[in-house]
Amino acid sequence: MSVRCKFTVTSITRRKHWDKSKGDIFDVKLSPVSGGSEENKAFYEATPSGGIEFGTINQAAAESMELGKDYYIDISPAP
Repeated sequence: MSVRCKFTVTSITRRKHWDKSKGDIFDVKLSPVSGGSEENKAFYEATPSGGIEFGTINQAAAESMELGKDYYIDISPAP
């Protein structure tokens, strides 16, 4: 079984990695959507609270995320 969630990027920060050879760390925070469309209202009713936070040294991945933009998060079991 898989679950689909919809989250909004609420914060993107950049900081120095302790190992300077690895570049910077990008910290991304997301929160469940809460309104703005009928779809968002339906997602909010199923997931009214929570959060996702991750750090990455993959600059391209970090730059693909936009502050305030909504993203689907698909959750499925890993082997």
